[in-house]
Amino acid sequence: MIERYCTPGMSAIWSREAKYQRWLDVEMAICRGWEREGTLPKSDLVEIETKARFDLQRCDEIEAVTRHDLMAFVRNVSENVSGIDALSPLSEGQSNSPARWIHFGVTSYDVIDTALGMMMRDSCAVISESLVRLQSTLKSLFDRYGATPCIGRTHGIHAEVVTFGHKVQGWSHEVSRSQERLLTAKNEVSVGKISGAVGIHAHVSPSLESAICHELGLRADTNSTQIVSRDRHASLLCHLAVLAGTLERVATELRNLQRTEILEVQEEFASGQTGSSAMPHKRNPWNSETVCGLARIVRGNAHAMLESVMTWHERDLSNSSLERIVLPDTFQLVDFMVNRMVKILSGLVVLPQNMDRNIRMMGDLVYSEHVMVALIRSGMSREGAYKVAQRCAAKAWDGGDFRRAVEDDADVARLLSPDQVVEIFSLNHHLRHAPATID
Repeated sequence: MIERYCTPGMSAIWSREAKYQRWLDVEMAICRGWEREGTLPKSDLVEIETKARFDLQRCDEIEAVTRHDLMAFVRNVSENVSGIDALSPLSEGQSNSPARWIHFGVTSYDVIDTALGMMMRDSCAVISESLVRLQSTLKSLFDRYGATPCIGRTHGIHAEVVTFGHKVQGWSHEVSRSQERLLTAKNEVSVGKISGAVGIHAHVSPSLESAICHELGLRADTNSTQIVSRDRHASLLCHLAVLAGTLERVATELRNLQRTEILEVQEEFASGQTGSSAMPHKRNPWNSETVCGLARIVRGNAHAMLESVMTWHERDLSNSSLERIVLPDTFQLVDFMVNRMVKILSGLVVLPQNMDRNIRMMGDLVYSEHVMVALIRSGMSREGAYKVAQRCAAKAWDGGDFRRAVEDDADVARLLSPDQVVEIFSLNHHLRHAPATID
């Protein structure tokens, strides 16, 4: 992922240095497991733990020969323990060195997938913390502007009056559902495997596997092959794609509300900020647009991960290359998007006066349903009431005033009292149940 869309929390997990450190954590846990089993002498373990380390540049040198990143890493760690160059012929003849226990009885993906389980677990925790900040920001916005009336829109057209808090609370509930899904997904991916080349525990017993995974804060996968089944990873990325969709929905709403002819909110515009290189007046919703654009990548990554659920037999290599991209990139992007949304909402400028202006547009046309309901209550058929309200509305669409058209309509005057007409156009009456809706 390019640095522009990285967050410190995710970079601390997904940098190459951090990944290799997790590999080392797994290798050391395996060595400690063998020591507990009585296979690896205590003195050898002490020497391994004292000397085991890796160097990325040296790993690259070895990988140029091995064409295998994990094996290059293992040889680098081993040469640091033994003191013998991993690419030297002498390394092949060494015996009784504690280095021989490194990567003993395991296969590459015992290390890679177990480390990956730790990285995904920790990444879910980072996003969860970011979502807590987002929820706090939404609550602050609700506390300030929750009761502010604004027009609701369906199909992009004025519908009926809602409150800004109704919008904000809807966003918050949607985020809450993603928080719950993320916890479920975190539990699903918090597994490791030390079950060998095809998962049949040819060398490491299930009990030792379980103990090693437990030390690393994981559960042993219930039925691994050479890899952990990718349905876990695919499910997680789908949950992240849904979260990205929620963030895109909020961002799209904010983009629309910032349109010049609507202008009910504005992204914070800093002194000296440039909206357009050609048009000095521009204040573009670029932060919200960024969130929308990145959501498309997250959805695409989820699709790619779904393709990796299917593997040949006990494994093939088709999942490996795409996971090097979609897993770190998706976690980076989602955490970036959540934090960008926190920034947008924290600095959001809400314009209640423009919200009221838009409600009153076309002479309170948005109260048409209240006209129809009042006429039905007074004895008119639903079809008849609909036609009365619609013909009054047509006058507003033609440039007239809806309320005046209702007040002048003969059928309305015959069935409704002046006080009933006043109630029809009462904002307080329309929103009388809003507090209960929000509660």
